[in-house]
Amino acid sequence: MSGLVSKVATGKIISREDRANQSRSELSDQALLIVFIVLSLFGVVMIASASMAFAEQNYSSPFYFAFRQLFFLAIGLIAGTLLFQIPLSAWEKYGPYLIIISLFFLLLVLIVGKEVNGSKRWIDLGLFTVQVSETVKLFIIVYLAGYLVRRGELVQNTIGGFLRPLFLILIASVLLLLEPDFGAVVVIVLTACAMLFIAGVKLKQFMALLVSLAVTGAILIAVSPYRARRLASFLDPFDDPFASGFQLTQSLIAIGSGSLTGAGLGNSVQKLLYLPEAHTDFLFAVMCEEFGFIGVLCVISMYGFILWKSFNLAKIADQQGNRFAGYLSLGIGVWIGLQSFINIGVNMGVLPTKGITLPMMSYGGSSAIVFAVSFALLLRIEFETRQFANRTLRTTAGGAA
Repeated sequence: MSGLVSKVATGKIISREDRANQSRSELSDQALLIVFIVLSLFGVVMIASASMAFAEQNYSSPFYFAFRQLFFLAIGLIAGTLLFQIPLSAWEKYGPYLIIISLFFLLLVLIVGKEVNGSKRWIDLGLFTVQVSETVKLFIIVYLAGYLVRRGELVQNTIGGFLRPLFLILIASVLLLLEPDFGAVVVIVLTACAMLFIAGVKLKQFMALLVSLAVTGAILIAVSPYRARRLASFLDPFDDPFASGFQLTQSLIAIGSGSLTGAGLGNSVQKLLYLPEAHTDFLFAVMCEEFGFIGVLCVISMYGFILWKSFNLAKIADQQGNRFAGYLSLGIGVWIGLQSFINIGVNMGVLPTKGITLPMMSYGGSSAIVFAVSFALLLRIEFETRQFANRTLRTTAGGAA
């Protein structure tokens, strides 16, 4: 009896060992939030370092982008805290409406959007701009997770059930390509493919989809001169290092200069107006230069933890019968992992250049807010799976008593 504490009101007897396990479980539950906060705040530090020269030259304030990123993170945390209160059942119910809203705003961008560097991707709200493609990524995952629950058997057994969600994704992709935002299309389509594959779509249909996507991608590159130039510079950036290959060569110089331990925070040379987009798409290269292989390995490990945690939550939710939570967690995990992999691959020259940011770290207001909301959803999934497990444990303990 010495190993037991008093019987609680629920009738469950809890041992000291069980309470220790519960404390470790609660610490584990907080790990996802801790990793998000660490990555986001470290991202602000890197944005401040990478953008200092550019911000001083163009905005007369070296911390212009860092302060704005903190502002967007604050908005994201407030939004995430509020949306965490919404049950997953509500997200599942309103998923179809979210995809319709996404298509409407993608069309609105083409009509009244703000054009920057030949791309019309933003809606100007005065104090800041909104990049609609960031919310579209999340809303498509929410919609597809609900669709796979409602029409799972049709997706597995009929061509119509398989093609119906792809039609809406196709419309969204066409609108994104008109901006143009090829990188967002790649992330959305590959994330959707992963979710459909896990849902049990027939292998023949899935392979046909992959072949169609490969052919479509090749055509889009062939008919677009700037995409063809990007592919050529990716294949041999040093063939024209001062023009088409300039950005990639500067990125490779930054990464190579970092060596094992890096030059130290703030000591990057490439950020001094040599490397374009140093605080957005190529933040990883500056991080490599300043923190070296060891620092980068720590950051990649955190992304790996997020991926593992998302997949583990998907597995637990599926075992509990909450298939929507399972597909949603899977989709968010694939999205974050895929976008991180593409951004790092582009910086290292192993993938063609695309306008894709490093999740939670690169500068971007819309991206910061949407990823905060995405993590709120992951935390909600974790909360509901834990609630279900606790209810089951209490029921079992009550029956045993």
